[in-house]
Amino acid sequence: MKYVVLLSDGMAGRPLEELNGRTTLEAAATPVMDCLSEVSELGMASMVPEGMAPGSDTANLAVMGYDPKVYYTGRSPLEALSIGVDMEETDVSFRCNIVTLSEEDCDYEDRTIIDHSSDEISTEDAAILLEALREGLEREGYRFYAGTSYRHLLIWKNGNVVELTPPHDILAKRIGDYLPQNEVLRDMMKKSYDILENHPINVKRRSEGLHPANSAWFWGAGKKPALTSFEERTGKRGVMISAVDLLKGIAVGAGMDRVIVEGANGGLHTNYEGKAMAAVAALTKDGYDFAYIHVEAPDEMGHQGIVKDKITAIENIDKKVLGIVVDGLRKAGEEFRLLLLPDHPTPIKVRTHTGEPVPYLLYDSTKEEAGPEAYNEKTAYATGRNWPDGYQLIGHLLQEDIC
Repeated sequence: MKYVVLLSDGMAGRPLEELNGRTTLEAAATPVMDCLSEVSELGMASMVPEGMAPGSDTANLAVMGYDPKVYYTGRSPLEALSIGVDMEETDVSFRCNIVTLSEEDCDYEDRTIIDHSSDEISTEDAAILLEALREGLEREGYRFYAGTSYRHLLIWKNGNVVELTPPHDILAKRIGDYLPQNEVLRDMMKKSYDILENHPINVKRRSEGLHPANSAWFWGAGKKPALTSFEERTGKRGVMISAVDLLKGIAVGAGMDRVIVEGANGGLHTNYEGKAMAAVAALTKDGYDFAYIHVEAPDEMGHQGIVKDKITAIENIDKKVLGIVVDGLRKAGEEFRLLLLPDHPTPIKVRTHTGEPVPYLLYDSTKEEAGPEAYNEKTAYATGRNWPDGYQLIGHLLQEDIC
């Protein structure tokens, strides 16, 4: 038996007036999801424990079967694992987004966050900007590391974990109310604007109608994580297929292999088919038992607040990922169980993560369930099935108890 998790980041949402009271998942054309729904188990699962922030970090740990209350030490340290940063026990890692701030004539504190991803800036352009930040901001005990797209790291040697606000939580709000209390971090952020505002990369971006990547924003602080081996816990040899450092870092911490797919970038125009084909190859040719396919696009479009693009992202996952995976495993004659779900909702109206339970679909190629005609939030909720401790759902997928 082979096992697949297709994690559609932020895919769940809330009803929208412009969609006649439907969510983006309900409005999307998802023939593969709906066909599987008719013969699958549907239900709801809470991936964010009560009292914890609804982030992709806590939620994906839960989907992987790691209780966030036990294993979570912060988001950025997981990304540090992916980038290859060798953290000491006393180090603190911070996510360093390169964001777009408003550019009116005012103090730094009076600006607003226009875009947490700077129009999904390319990794190549972001690396050049990060080098400028490194030259202008690094000092004793602080070091920057380049990541993917707008997502980068700052390591503070012998540092302290400080409370910080994710930029996607405060879009269009005055940033002065959310700047770090720590003087060094706040000073770095203010100086980053001066360094990046008129950088040649940003001059070019404005001329092309793109958002300038004009400020660093620190968040997601934490210390070195310690995950137990996924294979030791489950007996399954697993592989992670994702474009983002957070998921790749979870894989490193869990001792899973990673497949790097060319053209996979975490955005709307990622290489969906490449991810699907990589999963099929891993399960049918390379000897893996378990594949975790993470697709970031619905979450990014939820943050952008663009209804049609979030619908497009969901439809792409249905046709270009789910359809290819199911067809590929069937043609290979593999028996498989597949779990489809978001990690958390990213509703269009709030443009950030929320902590409600998410709908899941569990398909088993060897037996049929009597499921509803479509997969979405309403049909999953109507089944009455609920996993209040979502980290236990992985054991249900694998048909065994996970310690």
